[in-house]
Formats: sequence, C-alpha cells, structure tokens
Amino acid sequence: MNDESQKEKLRQHFARRVTTQARVVLDTWQKIHEDREKAAAHRAEFSAATDKLVRYAQRFEMVSHAEAGQTILELINHWEAGSALDETLERKLQDAIESLSQSTLRRTDRNNSEVPHQFRRTPVYIALANQEMAGRLIRQLEFFGFRASAFASAEDLTEACALHKPETILVDVNFGGTPNAGIATIEHLQERHDTPIPIIFMSDEDGSIETRLQASRCGGEEFFYPAVDPGQLIEKIETYTHGNTVEPYKVLVLDDSRAQAKYMETVLKKAGMTAHIITDPMQIIHALEEFSPEIIILDMYMPGCTGMEIARVIRQQDRFHSVPIIYLSAEEDVSKQLHAMSLGGDDFLTKPIDPKHLIATIHNRGRRARSLLALMIRDSLTGLFNHTHTLHLLDQEIVRARQKDQPLCFAMIDIDYFKKVNDTFGHPIGDRVLRSLSMFLKQRLRKTDHIGRYGGEEFAIILPNTRPSDARNVLNEIRERFSELQQPAGDREFHVTFSCGIADWNEETSQAMCERADRALYTSKELGRNCVTLAD
Repeated sequence: MNDESQKEKLRQHFARRVTTQARVVLDTWQKIHEDREKAAAHRAEFSAATDKLVRYAQRFEMVSHAEAGQTILELINHWEAGSALDETLERKLQDAIESLSQSTLRRTDRNNSEVPHQFRRTPVYIALANQEMAGRLIRQLEFFGFRASAFASAEDLTEACALHKPETILVDVNFGGTPNAGIATIEHLQERHDTPIPIIFMSDEDGSIETRLQASRCGGEEFFYPAVDPGQLIEKIETYTHGNTVEPYKVLVLDDSRAQAKYMETVLKKAGMTAHIITDPMQIIHALEEFSPEIIILDMYMPGCTGMEIARVIRQQDRFHSVPIIYLSAEEDVSKQLHAMSLGGDDFLTKPIDPKHLIATIHNRGRRARSLLALMIRDSLTGLFNHTHTLHLLDQEIVRARQKDQPLCFAMIDIDYFKKVNDTFGHPIGDRVLRSLSMFLKQRLRKTDHIGRYGGEEFAIILPNTRPSDARNVLNEIRERFSELQQPAGDREFHVTFSCGIADWNEETSQAMCERADRALYTSKELGRNCVTLAD
C-alpha cells in the first residue's frame, strides 16, 4: 500500500468516527424532540455527546462538523440545567441540528451511502376520512423531510395534539362522519393552545361561504374545494411549516453619539436583529461593503455632514438604491422632516426614540424591502434565485473561495424528458414538477448553498467549501431519492429523473466554470441521463 492510499484509508477512518459521533448527537436530539416533558433529563447527555463531536472534528480537521457542533454547544449553554426547553431556543437548536445533519451528509464516508435522517421540529398531522389518500400524503411528505401522522378519529387527533403541538393540521371539514365535525374538532383544539395551529381544510361536499367562514375563524389558512391532489397539498404544507426560518434583519446604525448608538444596538439585538453601529460618517462606505445592511438608520445632524448628505451618497450606489433609510432627529418641524425624506429617506423618527415604535418601523420597512428584493432576484414559479442573481452569487463565492483558499463547486441540473411531461400531462403538472424539485433541493442542501432556476427546466446550485467528490455524493443521493418520488397527475402517477454536471473552481472566471458544468451536464445526457458527471 503506497503513502497516498494509506492517507486515504486513515482519512476515511477518521471521517467514520466523526460521522458516527454526529449520529449520536442527532439521535440524542431526537429523544429531546419527541418527548419534551423529559427533555431536561437528556440535556447533559446531549451536551456531552456534542462536546465529544467537537473534539473529534477539531482533531481530524473536519471543519463543518466542528462549527456546527460548536454552535450547538453555545446554544446548550443558554439552556438552564433542569429547566424546560423554550420554543425560541428549540428553533435555534433545530437549525443548528439541520446544519450538522447536512455536514454529515456532505462529508459522509465514500463507501457508506447511509445518510443521517433529518428531522423536522414537529410533525404534520393528517385527519382525513380517505385513509388511502392519507397514506399517500405521508409517503410523499417523508420524501420532503417531514414527519407526518394520520388519525382515524377526532379523539386520537385531540390526544396527539395534547402531547405534541403539530406544525400544521390537514383536516377534512367532515372528519368524524357528520357535517362540519372536522371544524368542530379544530375549534376545540385551538382553545387549548396560546398560539393557533395553521390549519388546511379540505372538502369534497361543501364549499359554501358559511362553511368557509367557520373554517377561517378557527385558524383555517387554506380551504380546498373540491379536494386537490397531493402535490398541491404538500406545497401548502411546506408554506405553513417553519422549515425556512426567517433571518434576522441586518440594521446599520450611524449616530455620532456613541451612547445613543449603543442604546440603539441594545434595543435592536433584544428584538432579535443583527446590528452594526458606527459613529464616524466617513466610515459609511466601508460599513456598507462589509456589513451589507438591509435597513439603515441615520442621525440627521452630525459634525461635518448631515444624514441627508449621507443618504444621497448611499443612493448613488445601485445595490443600495432600494435599502430603506430611517432618519433620527429631535427635529419636530414636519415640513423639514418631509424635505429630509425627499432627499433619499423613507421614514423619520423623533428623538427620544420609543423602542416599540422603532422596532415596528423596522419590521414594516424590512418586510416590504424583502418582498421587493424577492421580486427582483427570485423566480416567480419556484421561489429560487433567478438566472442573473445566481451568476452574481457565483461571482461572490469565487471571491470568497479565493480569499479563504476553500474549494467551490457549481452544479447544473436538467430534468430529463421534461417536454414529454408537459405534452403528456399538461403545463400545470410540469410546473408542479419544477416546484417539487425546487422544494426537494431546498430540503436537502445546506443554508450556505445557493439554488437557482437557470432557465426552463434547468437548475443551478452553488456549493461553497465543497470538494467535487462530496458534491457528487450529495447530488447523487438527491438524484436517486427524487427519481423515487411519485408525481401525481389526477388519478395517475409518474416518476421524473434529472441529469447533472458539476464543475469545481480552478482559479477561473464564473463564465468558464458555468461552461464546464454545462459540458459535464451534456455528458450526463449522452451517457443515458439520470446520472451525475464531474467536469474534467
């Protein structure tokens, strides 16, 4: 055995040890997750398993595992021993667990195709009279990383909700055998919870306004009449679950008073936002480049310049042209406030600042800014990044890979025989296939990966800090699982496959990298489709 093969054998051995320990952490989290009443009893076990993982991963230089484990340990430190796990901390821990799960998938042993199971925070409950449809839905949901349970009676559903509050409930309005019995059951369930459970109602018999109003009043987010196929339902279930955690707003504060700036920073951080403060207006360009804020708060009057002048400088840069700017000042003259806003501002808050007013203003402006940005950079059908923004992100990741000396991969995916799907089943079913693949990719890739719809039935994936062999393993796993997914089309079902080409970054331009990935994709097509090819 030569030196290289010996090193490879050792690397695989170390990878197995870290992966095995990662599974111990994931299994311990599942114990906590399934029985919240006994969660505190598993805290020490969870902490010890994670600490061991971090030590292994650091020793064997498996960076992504070490970082994910370190994040989990920091969050566990905020969980007081012997106390219950609150929902906010549980959500943060779940995000960290999903990151660890993805790291384990990314760095799995080459000879071991087993992938650690990814668990959702809470299950989806299904209460349908049609048990066959309930079973089909559960199988489909499992493909998308959800845990789902079906119930045959209102009593069973009520008992399950008392033990574990679900993410959402899909229920027939007549569940229980009598008219609107399902709605009555949901009304009873909602009374037991401080925050309502999102409900998706289905009905084969009654779509009247009276029934719809009754359903809406007890938390009904959707009402399907007549009943729809599993594909549409899963898209809605995905919408009303918390799989996609809302990122905190990034707020840049410029105030020449350090005391006022620190106060603002404290208020923003308490509200769960990410704040960056500067007190020197001359630092604004550097702060914009480094922090990339979503919202900017400017003091109106500062030594050497005004907030209005700074706003004009900010607006001269295209990428910050639509970022909301909020002025702060003791100025109470309404005409002067309106004049200030006409020079690049969006809102005006009068000092002393009311924290509640500030947070409400930021949330309102932030939501609108994100919605407008999404219209500009995302594909309307799938919600993925559009072609232009995907290439912009690739350019950014190339810069980051060069700075950090890290690997980078770019993958192109093309759905096989997609024209045949449209011709056979119609364009609405074809659109649903595109959405199902986009959802599938989002469920199985890391948050740090970027997914775009390149055009038509083509998708592009940017995989930072990923070696070519690992990218191939991940996408092969996704390809195999996606090919098993049953695509519903009325009373028929069919399967869809995709081909993939992957290029790793070789100190080249983004255009050259895209061309290499495209040639690798073409090779996959020539090899018979439904396969993954690495570029030479």
